[in-house]
Amino acid sequence: MGVREELLEGCGGLPQLGEVVATGRGSLPFALVDAAGAEVEVVSGFLRDLSLSDCSPLTVRSYAMDLLRWWRILVALQVDWQQATADEVAVMVGWLRSAPNPQRRPTADHAAVNPRTGKPLLRAGYAPATINHALSVVSAFYTFHAQHGRGPVVNPVPVSFRRRALLSHRSPMEPVPVVRRAPLRQKQPDAPPRAIPDPLWDELFAALACVRDQALMALFVSSAARASELLGLTGDRIDWAGQRFWVVSKGSRLVEPVPASPQALTLLALYLDEAGLPAPGQPVWRTLRGEPRALSYWALRRMLQRVNTRLGTNWTFHDLRHTAATRMANDPALTLPQVQTILRHRNIADTLRYVRTDIDELFSRLQQHFRRPRVEQMRPAAGYTAEDVAVVFGG
Repeated sequence: MGVREELLEGCGGLPQLGEVVATGRGSLPFALVDAAGAEVEVVSGFLRDLSLSDCSPLTVRSYAMDLLRWWRILVALQVDWQQATADEVAVMVGWLRSAPNPQRRPTADHAAVNPRTGKPLLRAGYAPATINHALSVVSAFYTFHAQHGRGPVVNPVPVSFRRRALLSHRSPMEPVPVVRRAPLRQKQPDAPPRAIPDPLWDELFAALACVRDQALMALFVSSAARASELLGLTGDRIDWAGQRFWVVSKGSRLVEPVPASPQALTLLALYLDEAGLPAPGQPVWRTLRGEPRALSYWALRRMLQRVNTRLGTNWTFHDLRHTAATRMANDPALTLPQVQTILRHRNIADTLRYVRTDIDELFSRLQQHFRRPRVEQMRPAAGYTAEDVAVVFGG
């Protein structure tokens, strides 16, 4: 079996050549370097164009990581980037579909479901959205260089010309037409948002080990803020009297206010009483052990992983945003545009996804229905015929 066949089957590892490094430069926050530590200029030119087009540094890093994988595949296949074809792209897709994802814990059954939460367990490999994102990044990379007369004549990533033609001038008021996906594109299931039921939320909250974690969770579920937004909270952006705080929004990168419940602010005050008030401009959330430093996303994620292991659940921080959004959207005291403002959705259709019948609440009502005693049909007493009863009582 050759290198190409091994990568297609996912049984061949990629050469660990090069890495993505932070540069500290405003025009190029992240760069791809090769095995010798030299910057790969063709990738840097594309990433610099993304940064100058006002993409966030995290977006630049995400694109750089996808291009690092693509670069390693080309090195393994001994193909120059300007000679790449759809065959090399197919090898990348085959490897992503078959190779294990080191960030995930493998499960015996891809269709397994957590019995406590009802959420499907993560597959051992890469998600369809990850594969489609990698295809989009590689396609954009070659489109950029084609504009400057570099690279192959034809973009190696296949496209669906019919899909592009139908969607290019479509009115947003019209339904999205159903068109076949482009070759190598993966089917992405449109899973409905999953909110944490109230009993399981109480159980999760009670399992938290300290007041810092309780304050974090309470702010998550009352504000619908994202993890990156809440971790960036500083002490000078809390309005205690107005019961709100300001975060740097992930999409617009504007400083926007979000609400907070009285319980969340009380827990936040207790945490700051223990940890001390942060200096102006310094992060609110800090580590508990050793020298205090800013709480990272990975430390926050590890905290939730420990709680999930103890409870036998598989909740994520985005489930907390879904929980807050579902509670608000189904509250008759709040209108949908108000919820859209709190969630900071550009399109109200994104907010409409939360106006639905919760599956856990539906199952709870069905259990009540099953336990309800069945009404027996009334039978006439002895001496009365059914016709006489029907004349008097109807039927």
